Amino acid sequence: MVLYGRNSVCERLKANPKSIEKVFIQDGFSSPHIERLIRQNNVPSERFSPRQLSKMKNAKDLQGIVAKVDKFSYAEFHYLLDLPKEEQLTLIFLDRINDPQNLGVIMRTAACFGGFAIVIPKFSACGVTESVLHVASGGENFVPVSMVSNISSAIIKAKKKNYWIMGAVLSDDAQEISKISLPFPLGLVLGSEGEGIRYGIDKQIDIRARIPMKGAGLSFNVAMAGTIFCHEIAKQRK
Repeated sequence: MVLYGRNSVCERLKANPKSIEKVFIQDGFSSPHIERLIRQNNVPSERFSPRQLSKMKNAKDLQGIVAKVDKFSYAEFHYLLDLPKEEQLTLIFLDRINDPQNLGVIMRTAACFGGFAIVIPKFSACGVTESVLHVASGGENFVPVSMVSNISSAIIKAKKKNYWIMGAVLSDDAQEISKISLPFPLGLVLGSEGEGIRYGIDKQIDIRARIPMKGAGLSFNVAMAGTIFCHEIAKQRK
């Protein structure tokens, strides 16, 4: 895979330099911190012209640096469920998130707050691509991501491990997230960009939560909603 952009490459150099095969730096690029990390970790590097660099990755915002890295490694779901109680993570179940931008933002958000893992379906959803990693800006180094065949089955397995499941919904019967005393361990379900949470998954939800909105009758997109929910979860978990 290819990482591109200063933050993405810098965070990988700090967190997992062994996963980097080689770094390609554009002529004229200057970042003493990144260049020092490359030397300290003995990562091979090479200077390229802007044209050569753009041939490696056709993207608008390469920011003068590209790295060839190992293929993304997904976490085993059973590993997340079997963590000791003091290390348990809040699980974010994503139901059919198809936009790489949204998945990348959710990964970055989860990394910033800490204590989260992400679970995505194998089919009818976006996987962790190069575009996702660019948006995540290094978040993949701090958030386990598990890919499962069936999200509903994964939620049932989590419930058998005593996880409570909270769904982000817009229905009138949902409680305001800030007024709920959250139980832990906890799983948060975020639905697809256009259709929300599917019926089969909706049946597994223990807590129906919504974001209070006093303004226009619009809605947050899934990445924005995820940020608000993660903030409240992190606050109460602390």
